[in-house]
Amino acid sequence: MTVRPAQKPSEVSDVANGYKGKILRVNLNDGTFKTSTLPREWIREYIGGDGFGAKLLFEEVGPSTDPLGPDNKLILATGPITGTLWPMSGRTVFISKAPLTGIWGESHVGGFLGPELKYAGYDMLVVEGASEEPVYIQIDDDDLQLKKADNLWGMTTDVVTETIKRNHHDPDVQVAAIGPAGERKVRFSSIIVNHARAAGRTGMGAILGSKNVKAIVVRGHGAVEVHNHEEFVELSKAAHMRVRTNPQAKEMGKWGTWILTAVKQEIGELPTNNHRTGIFPGWEKLSADYIRPRFTIADRACFGCSLGCKKMNYVRDGPFAGTLEEGPEYEGLMAFGSSLGIDDYATTLKANQICNEYGMDIISVGATIGFAIESYESGALTKEDTGGLELSWSDSEQIIRLLKMIGEREGFGNLLAEGSRRAAEKIGRGTEKFAIHVKGLEVSGQDGRTHRSIGLGHATAARGADHLRSLVVVDQLGYEDVAARRWGADKLPEIIDPYTETYKATAVFESENAYCIRDTLIVCWYSVSWPPIFWMEDFARILPLATGEKDLGKVENLVKIAERQVTLKRLFNAREGISKKDDNLPDRFTKDPMPEGPGKGQVVNLEPMLRDYYTLRGWDLETGLPTDKTIKRLGLEWTKAHS
Repeated sequence: MTVRPAQKPSEVSDVANGYKGKILRVNLNDGTFKTSTLPREWIREYIGGDGFGAKLLFEEVGPSTDPLGPDNKLILATGPITGTLWPMSGRTVFISKAPLTGIWGESHVGGFLGPELKYAGYDMLVVEGASEEPVYIQIDDDDLQLKKADNLWGMTTDVVTETIKRNHHDPDVQVAAIGPAGERKVRFSSIIVNHARAAGRTGMGAILGSKNVKAIVVRGHGAVEVHNHEEFVELSKAAHMRVRTNPQAKEMGKWGTWILTAVKQEIGELPTNNHRTGIFPGWEKLSADYIRPRFTIADRACFGCSLGCKKMNYVRDGPFAGTLEEGPEYEGLMAFGSSLGIDDYATTLKANQICNEYGMDIISVGATIGFAIESYESGALTKEDTGGLELSWSDSEQIIRLLKMIGEREGFGNLLAEGSRRAAEKIGRGTEKFAIHVKGLEVSGQDGRTHRSIGLGHATAARGADHLRSLVVVDQLGYEDVAARRWGADKLPEIIDPYTETYKATAVFESENAYCIRDTLIVCWYSVSWPPIFWMEDFARILPLATGEKDLGKVENLVKIAERQVTLKRLFNAREGISKKDDNLPDRFTKDPMPEGPGKGQVVNLEPMLRDYYTLRGWDLETGLPTDKTIKRLGLEWTKAHS
């Protein structure tokens, strides 16, 4: 893909610079495309990305909509920074009503898809209706087509991606595809972009499958114009230098997210045997020091990234010899490694490859397998339920077999393809306590017993157990100076004590606001973590240079925009029946003390943190719903007409 630098504005438009000014819609019912102008007030009130998606989804997808029905819509959104010179600006987001949870759904993805959509001339793509036959959507600037995909149906994502690229005679074509799991509407199926970038969570692949869409194919030949070209370029250059010289970024660039394995083991938060404990005896074989010299053959980076945390890896011997695949990230090491009692990296790489090929979320599928194993171990699940399978921890061959069964919805895999919550509800017999989820979304490689702020974040996040919308980090790793600057020295040491509930709502509230703005620009998560390279004040500097909107240059205005988005998502979920009763955690975290490690004996006391969080958000303390005062303050009165 050709990287195009930010361009000087060529003409005056009613839409701010940094945007293309167009929303593209494809109606699969009649095969038509149409474009509309991006409303300028959306820019001022929502900025882009998640914000645009929240506004459109609330207005157009109601509470009676079946996530897998033709009335649901799939939104692909970019932000004003997407496709520019600003570091890590290659992200984009898929938004819809989620098949896995039935509530707000979003899934971010890296690579080059977002920039290519903007180069083609669009800020958003909205997919509506359902096709009667398999198709793929082709966007080549203003050449818009629905193409037959009968011959592509059934292909894994790697094969369909190469087939489409070969047919288009263009290696820069961006392909977002589903595999067999998406076709079969596996509840946690993902959309895979160019082989290895995954819009993984909440089941976006199932939505494409329900609409008979095999892929979204994008090629653009334009560029992104910014308001103040010279200053934008200079600030972007300085920002890239900050990334290159940041000590934590350097480590992430060398080792990738694998460095988290050792960190999590040390603090007693490496999920083991379905989160029963946070200490894994075989952790060293899943560590960066072990993996990189034995398996890594190349480093990879997404669009505009100076960090390059992605790793291409190869298995030279053993039962999975010949496996060549990018990843897995820390979450994959956890999902197919420690959480299933497996200390073999080659197994996790093979499992990651299968998930990419079939198109499945590694976190949810790994957690659902862990649920099944623990249920079987307890005696609540039997061979009669599993179709003769004997489930056990530490069985690599069994994990690989189960993944394929789930992706094909074959036998027992058909039940697991519904996710852990639905599977537990169908099985019953007390298996519900082994389904480690929040609002139907399986918990990732974090544990509130050893990290109170992540417990609160998981409980309150819009899409369920979400570690990417408010992960504080500094409270767990002890960045005292950062905490003092951000929240005030008067809140030390409690705010960075991972075992106390005190001030955690403050940390989550402020981090969630910053992450919300990150997801409207859209830039990579790693730019605001470990501790953050960039924060709200940086976003306030770059946004006016990109857009010309001076009000976006004030941190207090960005905070209000973030609050508006968080509350709008809450209102969307409230319309689906979500309230305080659903802001909870699995009993494993609130009733089962951590059995060993630094956090031995710890459980999460959620109630005081919830009350503090609701107070900061302006939500009712008893119901957890936004008050009328908050709705008015944030300019969300219009939502009442859609409730």
